[in-house]
Amino acid sequence: MTNQSVTVNIDGVSFQLKESHPFEWLRKLGRIFCVFDQQDSGNLSFGIEREGRKKFVKYAGAPTVAYTGTPQEAITRLKQALPLYEALNHPHLIRLEEHFEVENGYAAVFDWFDGECLHSHWSFPPPQKYTHPDSPFFRFRQLSVENRLSSLDCIFSFHAHVEATGFVAVDFYDGSILYDFKSGLTKICDIDLYRKKPFINTMGRLWGSTRFMSPEEFELGADIDARTNVFNMGAIAFGLLGGERDRSYTKWVAGEKLYETALRAVRPDRNERYASVAEFYAAWNAAQV
Repeated sequence: MTNQSVTVNIDGVSFQLKESHPFEWLRKLGRIFCVFDQQDSGNLSFGIEREGRKKFVKYAGAPTVAYTGTPQEAITRLKQALPLYEALNHPHLIRLEEHFEVENGYAAVFDWFDGECLHSHWSFPPPQKYTHPDSPFFRFRQLSVENRLSSLDCIFSFHAHVEATGFVAVDFYDGSILYDFKSGLTKICDIDLYRKKPFINTMGRLWGSTRFMSPEEFELGADIDARTNVFNMGAIAFGLLGGERDRSYTKWVAGEKLYETALRAVRPDRNERYASVAEFYAAWNAAQV
């Protein structure tokens, strides 16, 4: 948090901004019951309830404390992201309901999903993420292997759909995974940086968490494609079933066949990986039989 911040209070819920900002437009949507103000994306997100129905509102335009860009850049990025939610609509993706301009920014309204983010760094910064009994990631890792495999199936089936629709995942990591511990349901959120194929790395180090990124996501001019996403899926498997960056078999809990499948997915040489998410997903399913 910066030294220069103001506290805003709406409906008894407080959050921090770099400076004050108008939120009158929120009133018509309902009562705020929670806020997420620590993202570095420039977005401010709200849980809002009206007549017993909950919604998740993502807003760009406010000067959030953890964001280094301008509010206008955040607005532009959010507007560019919203067609992705429509193009990649899927049962395991949070559902976009509507989006609209407001006086000082742009808002997107999603269905509320009662899941917890597996990388809730604002509440459980590492190492607490891995060790604190209340951390969603720690609790997820205590689930049975079957439950975790079921969650991974949601993630893999969604990304096979992403691939089939002509897109590549960018910046997918455990912070994009929501898990509902009551229902056992998994949903994907925050696909804002996914890109239409073909996509070339024009940045050098792309957006994302280094824990799940392939070598080409650090390489200027590299193709970011199906094999890149195969690496992402394998790395996620090691995050949820193994030792994350430590990909040794001793840290793995789901048997040798699945281990070999995940290991091939994260080969540094892209030509040694599965050629597509669909191929990886088929091999993964075959390894469970």
